[in-house]
Amino acid sequence: MAQIFRRSADTWLRLGLLMLLVAVLGGLLVALTLDSTDYRTGRDWVIDQPLPFSHAHHAGQLQIDCRYCHASVESSAMASLPPTETCMTCHSQIWKQSDVLEPLRKSLRDLQPLHWNRVVDLPDYVYFHHGVHVNAGVGCSECHGQVDRMQLLFKAEPLNMGQCLACHRDPAPHLRPLDQVTNQHWHTDEDRRVLGERLMKARHIDTAGLTDCGTCHR
Repeated sequence: MAQIFRRSADTWLRLGLLMLLVAVLGGLLVALTLDSTDYRTGRDWVIDQPLPFSHAHHAGQLQIDCRYCHASVESSAMASLPPTETCMTCHSQIWKQSDVLEPLRKSLRDLQPLHWNRVVDLPDYVYFHHGVHVNAGVGCSECHGQVDRMQLLFKAEPLNMGQCLACHRDPAPHLRPLDQVTNQHWHTDEDRRVLGERLMKARHIDTAGLTDCGTCHR
């Protein structure tokens, strides 16, 4: 019986399988690398807004507390965005003729809220409750960075699953006194872990269920 395949067929088959394996592994490596890039996570990207609101001016220079604009951050899942009336509390008196604030004045005239674009927008399959974290003593800057230094707000942290899990496995270093949660420059001379572990006991924070899938995916 005549030979169907050449003697080199086995070599080419092995080489083809090896190239396929390399291609698959390379594709997975590229996908994992891209998933952690700022392009994918949105980190450090500025989102267009209806008007250029400066956190550096309002939260930094004027030292307006986060809760003045994000009024429901201590009680609800969403931090809430300020309605036009909150902004006009000040801007009906100051900068009231500024061209840059015309969208704000138009919003009040037309009784139509400004459409602020969320800078941190978690996927629909992730459940996050601001009130739970704030009342546990997690500072705003832990997730949002030093917003009091941002002229235009951007996403300071990737806020991916790895970052959330790292905090849920070991929350102690991320906790602070409740009256310092919104303080962008809070500092303590006490060891953060010692302080955090004491706060965990006082607030009955148990890490046993914090890494369960159902905690964040409901």
